[in-house]
Amino acid sequence: MSVFNVVRPVVTLVCGLMLSASFALQAATFEEGKDYITVAGIAETQQPVLREFFSYNCPHCYKQEPLMVSTIALLGKEVTFERTPVGAGRPAWELSQLAYYVAQKLKMTQQVHETIFKQIHEKGEPFTRPEQVKAFFVSQGAKADDVDAAMNSVDAKFTVMNYDSQAELAGLKGVPALLVNGRYMLTSTAHSPEELAQLVKFLANK
Repeated sequence: MSVFNVVRPVVTLVCGLMLSASFALQAATFEEGKDYITVAGIAETQQPVLREFFSYNCPHCYKQEPLMVSTIALLGKEVTFERTPVGAGRPAWELSQLAYYVAQKLKMTQQVHETIFKQIHEKGEPFTRPEQVKAFFVSQGAKADDVDAAMNSVDAKFTVMNYDSQAELAGLKGVPALLVNGRYMLTSTAHSPEELAQLVKFLANK
């Protein structure tokens, strides 16, 4: 059964919501309602953890990627970093969810993550058919049979459903969005990786 035949919750999102706001940091003082909000959220299997909700198709997620790379480096081993690709009921976004799953399954995420962003936002070539997802991974050196097995697996179906469930439980209003320990949703991004890392560590230790 193809993963695209599964009916999943649809989450209406605004791409770029987080980047529309900013905050001023004063001596590492953070305020609930200003810098973050507490949400019902999701049960994380490990903590402390920073989870980024994103879509390869979201231009604001693409622009935020350098900030995330630098912030993750600053957090080091203190905070685990995870990603959840968001589908939002949009076919192209759902194909990008599948692409992220395949990258994870074939242990190619580090290799292809930036390449997928560039293919969509610099080349203007989003995934519009499952066959394009397969062709992309084959072009990156994966075996066609391995890609087929990953794309059509039962695990793919349930993992993508889990992505959607996480987005729904987190109460997303838009992407990119950052959630700490499954409970604290940042209401804006910091002006620098250092500031963002400081806020994440503050929330991770609450």
